[in-house]
Amino acid sequence: MESLPSRQCSQHTFGTVAHISKPRTTIYLLLQAPGQMMAKQDGKEPRRWKDRLPQNLGAPRHPGASSEARRRRGAKAVRLCSVSLEPWREKRAPTVRYAAGCGRRGVGRNYSPRGRGRGGHVVRGPGNKERAWAAGAERRRLSSSVWDFVSSSMASPKKKLQGLVAATITPMTEHGLDQIVIHVGALSLKESQELAQHAAKIGADGIAVIAPFFLKPWNKDNLINFLKEVAAAAPALPFYYYHIPALTGVKIRAEELLDGIQDKIPTFQGLKFSDTDLLDFGQCVDQNHQRQFAFLFGVDEQLLSALVMGATGAVGSTYNYLGRKTNQMLEAFERKDFSSALNHQFCIQRFINFVVKLGFGVSQTKAIMTLVSGIPMGPPRLPLQKASREFTDNAKAKLKSLDVLSFTDLKDGNLEAC
Repeated sequence: MESLPSRQCSQHTFGTVAHISKPRTTIYLLLQAPGQMMAKQDGKEPRRWKDRLPQNLGAPRHPGASSEARRRRGAKAVRLCSVSLEPWREKRAPTVRYAAGCGRRGVGRNYSPRGRGRGGHVVRGPGNKERAWAAGAERRRLSSSVWDFVSSSMASPKKKLQGLVAATITPMTEHGLDQIVIHVGALSLKESQELAQHAAKIGADGIAVIAPFFLKPWNKDNLINFLKEVAAAAPALPFYYYHIPALTGVKIRAEELLDGIQDKIPTFQGLKFSDTDLLDFGQCVDQNHQRQFAFLFGVDEQLLSALVMGATGAVGSTYNYLGRKTNQMLEAFERKDFSSALNHQFCIQRFINFVVKLGFGVSQTKAIMTLVSGIPMGPPRLPLQKASREFTDNAKAKLKSLDVLSFTDLKDGNLEAC
C-alpha cells in the first residue's frame, strides 16, 4: 500500500492515491469536492479548494439539473473510482470505472457525511439513462487528467548524461585475470550469505569475510559459527578470513581460530592477516604449514618480516603507488639478497613513517594516488574529510627525496579534487 500527497491535475483534484499495483496497474483515487476541507499536511492549516477550482466541479452533469443543484450535490459527494492503466502501453488515455462504494448499489448514489453507519446516508440518484450519461461524461472528463497524472509520475533522469565517458580497460595476464576474490563480510549474517551467493553466481574465484564488528563474537566458537554459515552459502568457492582486529575490535587470535577450522569449514583456504602481532602470525604459519593455506600479510611496513616467517603474499593500500619498490624487495628476497631487500623495506618505512606522523588514512591515500597517477580520485565519503593541500605537498616532496618514484611518475593532477 502506497500513499502519496494530494495533487491537482488539470481540472480535477485527486486526493490520496491509496493503491498502486503492477503490471496491470490500477490506481484508486479519492475525489474531494470543491467545498470540502483538506486534511492537515506537514503541520500546516488546511485550505479550501473552492477558490482554486471551477464552481461546478464535483458532481457529474446530467439533463434536468440546474448548475446550482449540481454544485450542491458536488459539495456533498465523495466519489471513489478506479483507473485502469493497461492502455498506457498503447499511448491511450486510461479508462475510469466506478468502484462499488458509497451506497449498497454503488454507482448512481451519492454519499453524505451526515449519515451514520457503514454506507453513510444514501441520497437517491438519477435514473438509468441519466446515470449512464453522467458516468460517460465523468469518464471522459477524468481520463485526460489521469493520463496527465500518470505521465508526470514517470521516472526521469535527475542528471543529464553528457560529456566524455571512458570505457574502462580491465588489465589481463596472458591467461586472463589471475584471481578475483570478493569480500562478502557484513554486520548481518543474511546479507553476508546473499553476497556470497551472488559471488558464486557471477563466477568469483573465492570469497573473504571480516568478523562482524557491531555485535561482536567474543570467543572462537561464536566466530567460527558465523563464518561457517557464510561459507555454506557458496560451498564451491574457496573461503578466506580477513583478520584485522584494530578495526573490528574482535581480539580472537588468528592462531586459535585456525586450530581445526577445516573440520567445520571445509572450504577454508587461508587468511589475510592485518595485525602487527608477528608472534600470532608466525604461529599461524608454523602450526598449519602442512595444510597449504594462503597467508596474506596486510601490514605494508612489516612485509619483509612476514616473508621471513612464511607469508605467501601481501595485500595493502600503499602498493597502489609503492608497488614498484615493494616488487624490488620481493625480487631481492627471492634471490636471497637480504641486504637489498632490507634496504627496500627501510625506504618504504621512511615514507610510511613520515605520512603517519602527518595523519594517514583513506583520504591521504586517495590524495597520493591523485598525485602519482594524475587521475582525480575524488574526496572520501563522510565522516572522513579530504586531505589538506599541505599534506599533499609534503608527501610529494618526501616521495621525491626518497627516490621511491621517478620524477615523471609525479603528475600535476587535479589535487583540489582530493
